[in-house]
Amino acid sequence: MQSLRSRCAGSRFPSRRARGFTLIELLVVLAILTLLAGLVGPRVLNQLGGAKAKTTAVQIADIDKALEIYKLDVGRYPTNEEGLAALMKRPGAAPGWNGPYLKGEAVPTDPWGHPFRYANPGPNGGVEILSLGADAAPGGEGENADIRNSN
Repeated sequence: MQSLRSRCAGSRFPSRRARGFTLIELLVVLAILTLLAGLVGPRVLNQLGGAKAKTTAVQIADIDKALEIYKLDVGRYPTNEEGLAALMKRPGAAPGWNGPYLKGEAVPTDPWGHPFRYANPGPNGGVEILSLGADAAPGGEGENADIRNSN
């Protein structure tokens, strides 16, 4: 005769071990995952903001180098009226222009989608390339802080 266990193996009701997780076990796991997400999430978001600021600084450095090459070719920096567009398209009064000086179709925007600001002369003399940060307003802290070239 078959044992009781072998007869139950093929039945619709598996043994207690094979049934799965209890509701309490699932709630405990869910609580642990929520706690981890609450602790790790803000730190990850802060790193993303820092990455955008670093990317902006690199873009400004690239534009600054392109302006130096423009100055070597033309003999001067672009005027405020010509702006950074002079790096992409020859301005009317720029003999020796040998551009475009930046890759792409147009002058890049900062990681927040705002155009870079250009001033010649800048507040400290020389040229200034400025991103107003995430809020697109002067000043600010953290991700909203202004980022500019070192001139």
